Amino acid sequence: MSRLRSSFLEQIRILGNQSGCHQLPERSFFYKGKQFPVCARCTGVFIGQTCAVIISLTKIKISTIKSLCLLSIMGIDWFIQEINIKESNNIRRLITGIAGGFGLFNLYINTFRKILKFAKLKTS
Repeated sequence: MSRLRSSFLEQIRILGNQSGCHQLPERSFFYKGKQFPVCARCTGVFIGQTCAVIISLTKIKISTIKSLCLLSIMGIDWFIQEINIKESNNIRRLITGIAGGFGLFNLYINTFRKILKFAKLKTS
């Protein structure tokens, strides 16, 4: 079991690296002395996207405007840190990552639904 978990975490680390996660130790969480395979913001994005998938399976619909607002929260936090106004911390990175991941994945879902609706109208 430990080997399977280790392999799974290694795959997440590789995927995170390939998707642009810097995986810096000072911007990552640690559990029992081991660094998470992705940074705090990417951890939040993963959680947010997972929540968006779960919500999309219900009848709850999140508007495109709300999704863009959620995504912009992450962008603003990144920008404020990037231009050296205020250094973010891992908890804020996690929270803004959750908001951004949720918003981004809802944009994907909304786009996919519109494409399906359009395709259905074309075939009718």
